[in-house]
Amino acid sequence: MVLIVDDRPENILPLKKILELHKFAVDTAESGEEALKKILKTNYSVIILDVQMPGMDGFEVATAITGFSRSKDTSIIFLSAVNTEKKFITKGYTSGGVDYLTKPVDPDILVLKVKTLHRLYEQQQELRATQDSLRKEIEVRKQAQEELSSRMQELRLVLASLPQMAFTVTTDGTIEYVNEHWFNYSINSKAFPLTHDDDLDTCQEWPSYLEKGIEFTREMRLKEIATGDYRHHLLRITPIKQQDALVRWVGTFTDIHAQKLAAETLEEQVATRTKELLLKNTELETTNHELQQFTWVVSHDLKEPLRKIQLLHDLIKERYLNGNPEAISYLDRSIRSSARLSKLIDDLLAYSQLARPAMFKPTDLKALLDEILVDFEDTINKKSAVITIDTLPVIDTIPGRIRQVFQNLISNALKFTRTNVAPIITIRAELVAEKELDSERCENGNFCRIVVSDNGIGFDEKFLDRIFVIFQRLNNRTSYEGTGIGLAIAKKNIDRHSGLISARSKIDEGTQFILILPTQQLGEPATN
Repeated sequence: MVLIVDDRPENILPLKKILELHKFAVDTAESGEEALKKILKTNYSVIILDVQMPGMDGFEVATAITGFSRSKDTSIIFLSAVNTEKKFITKGYTSGGVDYLTKPVDPDILVLKVKTLHRLYEQQQELRATQDSLRKEIEVRKQAQEELSSRMQELRLVLASLPQMAFTVTTDGTIEYVNEHWFNYSINSKAFPLTHDDDLDTCQEWPSYLEKGIEFTREMRLKEIATGDYRHHLLRITPIKQQDALVRWVGTFTDIHAQKLAAETLEEQVATRTKELLLKNTELETTNHELQQFTWVVSHDLKEPLRKIQLLHDLIKERYLNGNPEAISYLDRSIRSSARLSKLIDDLLAYSQLARPAMFKPTDLKALLDEILVDFEDTINKKSAVITIDTLPVIDTIPGRIRQVFQNLISNALKFTRTNVAPIITIRAELVAEKELDSERCENGNFCRIVVSDNGIGFDEKFLDRIFVIFQRLNNRTSYEGTGIGLAIAKKNIDRHSGLISARSKIDEGTQFILILPTQQLGEPATN
């Protein structure tokens, strides 16, 4: 901004208009006193000052202005129509003016001078701002250097207290500081510890990490000077950065010799144990195969005399015991016991064969259930059972295994019925999102939830964990026939499908068996 000081408004107005035409901001004052008040509040780049004014003349005003620190970069141009002598011009320069013009003033010359002085003022302000910035930067760097020196001292104290070998490295890779443990493996502070020949490649890798400014971690063997033995160490060199600039590296050698020896011993023991387990596993597979064959042979050999016993009992009953109800009663008990034994052998054989390998394939559950119901047709008709099967999906299963599951569930629903109450069995399915019993229904879910419901005798849910355990029965044998193996077979088969099986029930209110099965099997059947 430019300040025009003149006691006559008619002199101020034309100068102000000329300067405003050249894009200068202009302020005015009609006395020296008014000018000094404005200078105390506002920074001006150029002051155009009339010499001849009442009260304080221009020279006195200029002398006062030069005493103000905030106006030390302001240029003063004197204007005078009367005082044109050399002594006045000299007084103008000595009182702080940079130019002395006599009236009438050439406007173009005045504008050029004001432009030049205004530009000089702006340059001085920029230079001063740069100087202030540099001064602050120097102060900040000085404080940072002092702080860095303090931190470096703290770092050295910490490194000196460590039980490991510790050192610092400059940005060009020169070792800067080492603690006392260093000298157990090195002859001086500048020499790298003696390294095993097989680990020299590790030392050659370090420069590339130095160049990239990233952490370097390696295991290596160092030669202990006192014993001459090589000991395993973990080397870790970490970059230390300040404001994203690398300032140094801090490294440590941690003695891991004992751990390394222990790990090597453990690896040898694991390798030995693995070989033993592989051998035992082979023997176990062979034994298991032989056991399956033995089970089948024994089952077959046991069933053959049982069939003969049952046949002979029937012949004796028909031919020789007519009219002897007591003998018939005893013989019927024997026949029923033989039948139970035969059923137990069949179930045991089925349970033992669950470990055999089998492949998954897409299975139409509705078609499979229709086939199963044909097998139960006589029982269904005899008990007037009502069986409802909703739409069931096609999913990946082992058909023979999943058939056993549904056979057991439907058989139980037809068996454990209430007196004089016709069985009502419902089988429904839906896709769900998660492998959880209460998962939300999802049209594109990866799991299928199948619910088999009946209106039978039910059971107390506190015994839920027992019903899937082999030979566990919740009802006495005299009321309901069975071997206690069926649900154990179902559980084992569902496990083979990587699924879930559970039940919900109340006494005399029926039972719901809930199955969760993957719709697609990605691998081999699970082993159990």
